Order: sequence, then structure tokens, then C-alpha cells
Amino acid sequence: MSNFASIRNIVCIASGKGGVGKSTTAVNLALALSQLGLKAGLLDADIYGPSQPLMLGVPDGVRPVIRDRKYMEPVIAHGIACNSMGFLVDSDTPMVWRAPMIISAFNQILSDTLWSELDFLIVDMPPGTGDIQLSLAQSVNITGAIIVTTPQDVALLDARRGIEMFRKVGVPVLGIVENMSTHVCSNCGHEEAIFGQGGGQRLAAEYSVEVIGSLPLDLAIRADTDIGTPTVARAPESAIARSYIALAAALQKKAELHATSSGQPNISVSDD
Repeated sequence: MSNFASIRNIVCIASGKGGVGKSTTAVNLALALSQLGLKAGLLDADIYGPSQPLMLGVPDGVRPVIRDRKYMEPVIAHGIACNSMGFLVDSDTPMVWRAPMIISAFNQILSDTLWSELDFLIVDMPPGTGDIQLSLAQSVNITGAIIVTTPQDVALLDARRGIEMFRKVGVPVLGIVENMSTHVCSNCGHEEAIFGQGGGQRLAAEYSVEVIGSLPLDLAIRADTDIGTPTVARAPESAIARSYIALAAALQKKAELHATSSGQPNISVSDD
């Protein structure tokens, strides 16, 4: 009953380490794809630390509707379909599980969600290069992965591991997103690269991939997700939102190129 055939593109949002803004990027990217007129869904695959219910403003206690005692209908938030382990357990329940239990839970939420027809399913991966990444690569046909990093050397070191992992399991790396790239002072307008400059470009050149997005370091991004209204949903005309929408447009182009090279059909949305 699983309907992956109705999903045109499955894209993993990954990072080699935590704390680089991967989940914030994933939710705003899914919303930005929707802003472009595409049908987008979001799968929160971070079993240990699911954050998408909070970021999407889904109230505690909301659960997916269960069909045939097994299959889950995604929760709809800000116009996109989402599923997460956070919908299935209480927010204060720790996931004190061993790897086989984690893999079983992930496979269930992956295969038993009744996704409708989607142009993109964005998968918010756990940080690192562990069992869930391998299980996803072996379970479904993934369009590709986006690696989120910051310009810091330590983040770039871990991002390299993420790129290598996806290459080993045959998943194309569609591009690198340099998050927290620059900060613009809200008082004086001075722009500063707090975490360094050029790190994403150097990493991209090393692996012959592209930097497909540079996102700002801005207090509003954190504040918006904390209250459950990500910036693309709260202020779609803002400069911050435009940076995510530009990333979504770049991803759409990458997916179209992937479909052309692999011989798979894809779609293109325009304002005509």
C-alpha cells in the first residue's frame, strides 16, 4: 500500500554533524518548494531527536490518522504533508533504543506513510553517517542528497564524511548548502562572515559539486521555527525567505537534470 511511485523526487537533507541548521534548512526548503507551486512533503527521519513537529507548530498530542490498523496519513502543517516520530511519542519521551529498534521504527514510518502525489519528499536525516542513512539508501530510489554545512573547518570536516558516505551507497550529491554564511547586523547593516568565508566553495571544488545555496545567520530564522512558523511561511516576501526559495529553485533544476540523465520523467513548473 506504500505509494513511493507517486513521489517524483526523494531528497535527503543531511549533515556530518549536528548544530549546522539541517532541520531548519529542511523545513524551510519544503515550504519554499511549495511557494514555487510544487507539491512538497517532509519526512522527519531523525528518530532520536525529531524536531519538525515543533518547527511546524503542530500541537502536542496530534497523531497521524491510522488506516487499516497500520498505515499513517501525514499530518498537514502550513500546507505541506509531514510525518515524524515526534507525532508518535510524547515530546519528553527519550528514544533509548538500540540500533535494530531504531531501524525498525524508521522503516515503518518510511514505508507505512500514505503520501499523496508529491513532486518532492524532503527527508530530514539524522546527523552523522549511521544506520538510518544506509537503510534509506537501500529501501527507496533516492534522487539525491543535499549536504548542509557551515563555513567552520570542523563542520566542513564532518561534511566530507557525509559526502563520502552517500557516494559509497550510490546516492548522488546534488549540492552543498552553506548555512550561517553571513550575518547582517540589524542595527547598522554591517555584513560579517562570523564563521569564516569560502569553506563551502572549497568543499564543493574538492568533490566537484556545486554550492546551491548560501543561507544567512539571522535571529529571525531561529525565532520563527521556535514558535512553529518557519520564516518562509511567516514572511514569504522577506530577504531570508527569498534565499530559501532560491535554494528550492536550484534544487528543482538539479532534480530535472538528474531525471534527464537517468531517463526518468520529471516536471517543470513555470508562471506561464
